[in-house]
Parts: sequence; structure tokens; C-alpha cells
Amino acid sequence: MYPYKIFTFPDGTGITLYEIFILIGVIAALVLFRILADRRKMPAKLQNLILIGAVAAFVIGYLSAVFFQAIYNALETGKFELNGSTGSTFYGGFIGGAVSMLLIYFIGGRVLFKGWKTSLEWLPTFANIAAACIPLAHGFGRIGCLTAGCCHGGVTDAWYGISQWVEVSPGKYGWETVVPIQLFEALFLFVLAACLFVLVWKKKGFGLSGYLIGYGVWRFIVEFFRTDDRGASFIPGLTPSQATAILMILIGIALIVAYYIIRKKKGRDVFLAPDLKQDAQAPEK
Repeated sequence: MYPYKIFTFPDGTGITLYEIFILIGVIAALVLFRILADRRKMPAKLQNLILIGAVAAFVIGYLSAVFFQAIYNALETGKFELNGSTGSTFYGGFIGGAVSMLLIYFIGGRVLFKGWKTSLEWLPTFANIAAACIPLAHGFGRIGCLTAGCCHGGVTDAWYGISQWVEVSPGKYGWETVVPIQLFEALFLFVLAACLFVLVWKKKGFGLSGYLIGYGVWRFIVEFFRTDDRGASFIPGLTPSQATAILMILIGIALIVAYYIIRKKKGRDVFLAPDLKQDAQAPEK
């Protein structure tokens, strides 16, 4: 829609709306985290650790997104390349960012609080808050994709079509009116983020499971309508993103099942968040 550089540097590189919207998404997610963490009375030291870790996880996640895209490309073409045209994939960034964030969370938490207890107690709450922040950042990222012309749908003459600079044939780009899948996904992600925000604000659980299942189902379906190059997966007929979406859905279901099994054996309060314990122990007014 607008793939041009907003700022240009002396070496010819520059910043487009794509990068700007990604930055907006990251800032919005950090602000939302702070709001929800304060609401849930998360210790300040733990909040600061997570915010620092989130910035590091974003950088590592981006590198992971490019690396995973290179793997997807290699599965399709037989050639593994890392360069300016490799591209990136959300799932690769999500996996790399999540792993690095968890390492920072547990290792840093152990150093700050002289043990694992505080990190383990707050882990479910942190996971639910993160589940609300991720689709918010992702939604802004998808608007960035809309401006860049990637992740689009098929050519259309429908009223909702948007003219975008897309790959019209291998290695050749031009303007086409296509289905704005990116815009539809951004709207879905903002709605998902709002629903998960309400869950955390009301001190309810299952935020992480809700995100994994909700986005997994959406991504599996929407992949059928994308016409940009999706790459090959180990499951015939499915894109790499659809294969990952199935895994997300299964993990989300497994977390719910595990919760009820463990709660049945250990009691209803086994996963009670620290702030809810504080509320339960507070004297009545």
C-alpha cells in the first residue's frame, strides 16, 4: 500500500511504515504489560526484569524469525540462504522470542529473588499477561505488512480490495488490487487482545490457552486465503504456518487438560495467583 522509505540513510537503506508499525506494536505491548502487571500487583523488580527481557527477546525473536524463514525456504527450494531477501515468519519469531524470554525470566528471577519460588508463583500470571500483549503487538505488525505488501490475499475486484505492491510473478513486483488479509488479521488480533485483556483484568485464567487455541485456529484457516509464497512443510498439503498452528492448538488444549488434572490432585488453590492469595488473606472491611 505504501512500501516507500519514510527516512533514508546515507548508505541507501531506510525505514518504511513496516518498521514503524512494528515499533509501535512493541511499545504498545510493553505499555499494556505494565498496566496489567500493576493491576495484578506483580513485584516491581520482576516487572522490570520482564520489560528488559522483552526488549532482548524482541531482537532475538526477529533473528529467529529470519532463521526459520530461511529453513522454510530451504524446504521448498533446497537452498538455505540468509540475506536481505530471506524474509521473516511470525512463528519463528514467536518461538525464538518465547524461549529467550523464559530463560531471562527464570535465570534473572532466581538471581533477583534468591531462588525459584517467586518466578514459579508468578509464572501463570505472567503467561496470561504476555498472551494479551502478543496479539496487540502482532496486530500492529500486520498493519505494517499491509503497507509493505506482504502476507496478502488473491487478486480481487471486490469493494474491499486494496492496491498493494506485490510479487506478481517470481522475482517481479507490481501494483495489484488484492484481498487485504493483513487488515482482516489485524482486526482479529486486536479483538483477541481485547478479550484476553478482560480475562487478565478480571483476574481470570486460561489466557495463554485462549491465545494458543484462538490464534492457532485463525491462522490455520486464513492460510488458505493467502496467495503469497507460503513455503513447504513436512505435512503434505499444509504450509509451515498451518503445521505450527496445529501444534499451538494442541498445546493450548493440553494446558487446559493439565490444569484440571493437577488441580484435582493438588487442590483448587494450587494455581492461585499471588495477588489472589493476598486478596483472600486480606481482612474484610
